[in-house]
Amino acid sequence: MRDNKSIISFAQQLAKRQKELELQRSLKKEVNIGANGTRDYIIKKGLNKGKKAKWQLLKELHTLD
Repeated sequence: MRDNKSIISFAQQLAKRQKELELQRSLKKEVNIGANGTRDYIIKKGLNKGKKAKWQLLKELHTLD
């Protein structure tokens, strides 16, 4: 009799964990890479403030330092 309770409670915990994992997988939203220019660097100071910087320009700036 006591074995049945432990087996039943274990099965319920396992089912609950499985359901949580399934919900977690299904409710995840995919991320849009590069949406709204998030992948580019935005210049924060100077004449070009607020503009997107080209990667070639950034490489040149780092070599000047």
